[in-house]
Amino acid sequence: MGMFVHSFQGSWLNHPFWKARFLIEDEDRLEAVRQAALDGVVIDTDRGADLPRQDEAPSQRGPALHPALKARNQRMAAAAPQPAAPAPIRAPIPRTASVGVAREFGNARRVAGQARKVISKVFIEARLGKAPRVAEVTPVVEDIYASIERNPYAFSGLMRCKSEMEAIYQHMLSVSALMVSLARQLGLSPQETRTAGMAGLLLDVGVSRLDIDPTALSGGLQDIDEDLWHRHCYVGRDLLAADGEVPEEVLQAVARHHEQMDGTGFPQGLADREIDLISRMAAVCDRYDLLVSGAATGGTMDPAEAMRLMMGREGMFDGEVLARFQEALGVYPVGSFVRLRSDRIAMVIDQDPSEPALPTVRAFFSLATGKHVKAKVIELANCFGEDAIAGIADLSELGLPPAEELREQLLTVGAK
Repeated sequence: MGMFVHSFQGSWLNHPFWKARFLIEDEDRLEAVRQAALDGVVIDTDRGADLPRQDEAPSQRGPALHPALKARNQRMAAAAPQPAAPAPIRAPIPRTASVGVAREFGNARRVAGQARKVISKVFIEARLGKAPRVAEVTPVVEDIYASIERNPYAFSGLMRCKSEMEAIYQHMLSVSALMVSLARQLGLSPQETRTAGMAGLLLDVGVSRLDIDPTALSGGLQDIDEDLWHRHCYVGRDLLAADGEVPEEVLQAVARHHEQMDGTGFPQGLADREIDLISRMAAVCDRYDLLVSGAATGGTMDPAEAMRLMMGREGMFDGEVLARFQEALGVYPVGSFVRLRSDRIAMVIDQDPSEPALPTVRAFFSLATGKHVKAKVIELANCFGEDAIAGIADLSELGLPPAEELREQLLTVGAK
């Protein structure tokens, strides 16, 4: 009695509780926990009433821990295996795009359209309690992988355009593409890169089993009950584990993609080397897309602003993984709107891998006249000072079409 349950270990189907975090205050609830077919129960001693707090005076403390229990706890702590050191991050493998962004944009749109059907089927079957099969999602990952091999930026740019795909489907596709791009930048092998892409695609499959309307995600996660939202991590892992063929790295990422390096994440509060590399990558890619799509805050964010915000979150992400993520997408990712030194508004349409802060932009609007100007492509890495980025652009007062529509117009100019 008095324990505060932090989380359950085992299948979510094996207990009757809607919330995974609560205080045990009555005998009925205590007995229900005892009778549940769980592997274990994680408690939070700081929030419970069963043990004294470390800052309490001796007179305020309850009964001392029995010597036998204290000795057992000491033996268990000494025998507990230390977490394995995370896999080393390798040097990035230099790669160049074989086709331009505009040309690959059309291919990426076809891939996304085909993938939507697969993801929709996965969600429907998951709602019925059927585990997604690896054979169904592998072709989607292969198509995304091939698109990014042809051009590392087109698919991510497409995901920032206006889309009729439901919010959760677009999020899954976007994170998969971001994971593939990041894995390439980290120098992972082709097989490891595909595994990362599969992890990104399946991170939020557990949402299908929760009482949440997937389209509500575009309105902001802050409106969803916290305990209910936290459940999607282990619900998704259990669902995928039932297939028996999903790689362990994918299962770990599904369970851990909301863990943070400083231990303040969920559902287990893991930290540092307790979090494997794929999961640390997933935390970065997932958060980035939640920010730019508006699911994190309820309002969409410019990709460059999202990147700037994440780079300032010390302790939240693996620093080296985040740095490589910025290298992969650029300081100003494709689809970012920037203000140029020439007092023009431009959109980033391509990247120079050797100069992450100097992308290729398409200038299209004059702040001086308040009018559109003839679109001009400027390679900032090779323009010899002709122009430069002065900051992230604010489009709210310019009377321009919505950012998603503008991106689609500007990215498809020149497509063959």
